[in-house]
Amino acid sequence: MAQTRAQAAASKRRNLLEGQGKQQGALMRRSSRREAGHKSRKRTIDDIRDPDAKPSTKRPRILRPSAAGDSSDKAAADNSDPNKPTNPIDFWRREGYWPREYLDDDMEHALARKRSLPSLRRKRSDSATSTTPSDQKPREEKSAQYRDPRYEALLATKGSFMIESRQDVTNTNKAALRSMLKRPQSVPSDSLFCDNFFKTTYQKIHNRNEARVIQDISRLIVPSAESLATVGAEHLEILTESVNEGWNNSIPLTGTRPQPDYSVGFRREAFTNDQLAKLSPFIGDFIAGNLSLFMATYYMYFPFLACEVKCGAAALDTADRQNAHSMTLAARGIVELFRLINRENEVHRQILAFSVSHDHQSVRIYGYYPVIDGKETKYYRHPIRNFSFIELDGKEKWVAYRFTRNVYDIWMPTHFKRICSAIDQLPSKLEFDVSGLSESTSVSQDPKIHHLASSEADSELLLVDGDNLSRKAGQVATPDTLFTNPGPAKRRKTPAKKL
Repeated sequence: MAQTRAQAAASKRRNLLEGQGKQQGALMRRSSRREAGHKSRKRTIDDIRDPDAKPSTKRPRILRPSAAGDSSDKAAADNSDPNKPTNPIDFWRREGYWPREYLDDDMEHALARKRSLPSLRRKRSDSATSTTPSDQKPREEKSAQYRDPRYEALLATKGSFMIESRQDVTNTNKAALRSMLKRPQSVPSDSLFCDNFFKTTYQKIHNRNEARVIQDISRLIVPSAESLATVGAEHLEILTESVNEGWNNSIPLTGTRPQPDYSVGFRREAFTNDQLAKLSPFIGDFIAGNLSLFMATYYMYFPFLACEVKCGAAALDTADRQNAHSMTLAARGIVELFRLINRENEVHRQILAFSVSHDHQSVRIYGYYPVIDGKETKYYRHPIRNFSFIELDGKEKWVAYRFTRNVYDIWMPTHFKRICSAIDQLPSKLEFDVSGLSESTSVSQDPKIHHLASSEADSELLLVDGDNLSRKAGQVATPDTLFTNPGPAKRRKTPAKKL
């Protein structure tokens, strides 16, 4: 009997242990299935993202197609037949820029360029880490690279030389410069340069910083074009000026962006709607910051005058380097404009821009001109005056002021006519038949042109000399100017591309 009870108890224990084991096994199997299902779902999600992707600690990048690639895909979608030509009007309506196959290769180098993505990322990074806009940072920062004497050698590698060429400017140019230095101009009757105040003014600023020099005397050396227009010089209404503002819309000569203390160029309103329409492929989306050969800031076209103010030992040499950079860009814009219509020889050895460098006692005035040899262009500097305006009791204190006024009154109007004559010869809206475009979609309404998504490094390959662009339009003689003496006009027989 006792043995029977012992066997029954042992059997009961075995059954209990087996039941617990089965229960634990079931729990483990259910847990395993849940884990396997979770991993399976996770793999499925990962496979959808990228079936071959490897774990990475980097933030994933969103790849966007380039402008050219995107447009070609869309064009292909709309033109299933590869032999069927793209409709340029429909393409422009859809994309906001002309199809590449309709652009002349010789024209392409002058088209507006989008900023590179690395440039935009740097800009966003700078704005995130600093609350000070670049145009308002200390003056020492913007001139840091120019203080190095080797910067002149860097300019030379880009085709810009801070010396005179062997050919120099034309004799007509030299005579005109002498005339503008001597031609009388009215000067302010009540200013710090008046005879009664001049010596005291000089003594107060001789050991002060650049900001003080600019405040007290800079506009008495280089007068403000807009201020003169405000007080009655109506012919200067076509001009605009910038003060310590970066030339964010220009294609830089080097990696440094020009930022003159003062600069003058033409305002957008100076040009007709038809002229703006012809310029639009070369200006691009100027509000969004496209880079152009013809612009300085988003509101200044074809700059022609820059002024830099410096104080301290060898400071004017730094100012000269800054001006050389800025005014090479100004002269380059005119050369490239005339290359587009095969009239570049008209600006060969012609003064196309001016600069003034000054401190509390000295002034340096230069003119800038191209020397063109076929497809190659080099830029040089012609010295106009270099003097101290405090010597001889300030006898020559108004020389720079009068000269600048004569640049505005004599040289600028003929220079503007020369620019307009070149723009008028550009193909009208790329010579497309745009009768189907409504007024709301007309090119003259500042279309947003997106093309040539070049890197900023490519943009720094400045002096780009494209081949001459043949046009069926006949040569139009440049207006008689003090600085230009063009030869007889020649007709171009090669027709422009047509649809």
